[in-house]
Amino acid sequence: MVDLKRALFRIRTARLIVQFVFFLLFNAVLFGMEPIPLLLPILQSLGNPAKTVGDAFAVMQHMFYQMTFPWLPLASFLVVAVLLGRWLCGWACPFGFIQDILSFVKRKHMEIAPRTHKDMLYIKYMILGTVLFISITLSVAVVAGVGEGYKDALGIFAQAPFNAFSPHDTLFAVLPTMTYNAFFAGAPSLDILAGIGSLSPLFWTRVFILGLVLGFAVYTPRSWCRYFCPVGALMGLLNHFSFLGLKRDVVHCTREGCRSCVEACPTKVPILDLPWEKFTHPDCIYCLECVDACKTKAIRPKLS
Repeated sequence: MVDLKRALFRIRTARLIVQFVFFLLFNAVLFGMEPIPLLLPILQSLGNPAKTVGDAFAVMQHMFYQMTFPWLPLASFLVVAVLLGRWLCGWACPFGFIQDILSFVKRKHMEIAPRTHKDMLYIKYMILGTVLFISITLSVAVVAGVGEGYKDALGIFAQAPFNAFSPHDTLFAVLPTMTYNAFFAGAPSLDILAGIGSLSPLFWTRVFILGLVLGFAVYTPRSWCRYFCPVGALMGLLNHFSFLGLKRDVVHCTREGCRSCVEACPTKVPILDLPWEKFTHPDCIYCLECVDACKTKAIRPKLS
C-alpha cells in the first residue's frame, strides 16, 4: 500500500498526466476545438490536421523559404526560453511524451558510454546548424536573384530541410494522413494493398528513420532529445538565460557515494558538477526526475 501511494504521488506520475493533457490540447481539432494562432518551440507537425498550435521551428524554416524574416518564431523561442527554459520539452512536447511512454517498454535501459555520450551531444547542434545554414543561404540566394538553381538542387529540402525527414512529421502528419486516406476516404481494400507497393522511397526512408528513433527511445530514454533534436539544441543555447532553474542544497546533499539524481536524469545532466546555487544546463528539460530521486530532497526548482 505504501509503495502504491508513493508511486501515485511521484512527480513522474504528475508529469505524465500533464503531458497527456497537453497532447490532447495540442491535437484538439479532433474534438472540435479551433486552432489557436500560437507558435511554440515543440515538435508538433504543421502537416498534422488535428493540431491546434504551431511548431515554431517548422514555421521558421518556411518563413526563410518565403524570404521573410522569422520574427514570430524567434520571439517564441526567446520568450519561452527566458520564462520557462526547456520546461516545454519535459512537460508539453508531444514527441517527448511519445518517448516517455516508450521508456516503459523496458525496465532496464541501455547505458551509453560517457565518451560516446559526450561526442553524440554535438549531433543536435550539427543538425541545427545545417538546417539554419540551408534555410538562410537559400533565402539570401533567392533575394539576390541567384537562388533558383540552389532551390532545384535542394529539392525536398528547400522548403523545410529538417521536416523533410523528421520523425515527428512522419508520426504526426504523414502516417495519420495516409491512414485516413486509406481507410476513411472510401478506398477499396485491394486499392490500399496495391498502393502500399507503389509508395515512394522517400516515404520508406521516413518510416525507417522513425523506426530507428522510436526503437532507440525504447532502449535509451529521451535519446532523441539528448542527441538529435534541433529544437532542443536551440532551446538549450537559450536556456542559459532562463529565469527557471534548479538548485541543489549542499547541506542536505549527500554527494559522496550518492549519484541518484544523475542516474535518474533522462538526459544525463551532470548535476553534481554544476553550480549548486542555480543551474540551467542546456540539456536539462526540467522533468524533475532528479527531484523525485533525491532521498534527502536536496534538489528543487528555483525561479529568479
